[in-house]
Amino acid sequence: MTQVVVPVRYPLTDHSRATLAEAISIADEHDASLTILHVNLYQSGKRVTRSQLKAAVEREFDELDSVRYAVRSGLLVEESILEEVLAEDADIVVIGTKQVGRWRQMMRRLVDGPDIERFLQDELDCELVTVSAV
Repeated sequence: MTQVVVPVRYPLTDHSRATLAEAISIADEHDASLTILHVNLYQSGKRVTRSQLKAAVEREFDELDSVRYAVRSGLLVEESILEEVLAEDADIVVIGTKQVGRWRQMMRRLVDGPDIERFLQDELDCELVTVSAV
């Protein structure tokens, strides 16, 4: 079964809602499982639970089928997202355009002139879908 992963902020921002709406549409289109991910940053001191994330999503989109809610903790959002993508063996990752910029910054530390889409295709064998802000 196809696996879609979508990282979102909590509380849901307009951009997160748009990204999540696209991920839900893609999951429906592919009859896929969907993982909705939020990353608690160690340095922020704020902790979101899976229950809080699920309640926020269901307020916006009602109850969803074939959805897994995941909350991870980490120092860097991008690394935590990559770890989840690997753990889920994701086929499609849906992220907002703001997140793409952050991933590029992280990748620049590792390699020169990163192409995030190419990296995900080559290293993780998944498709990256980016969603522009509303």
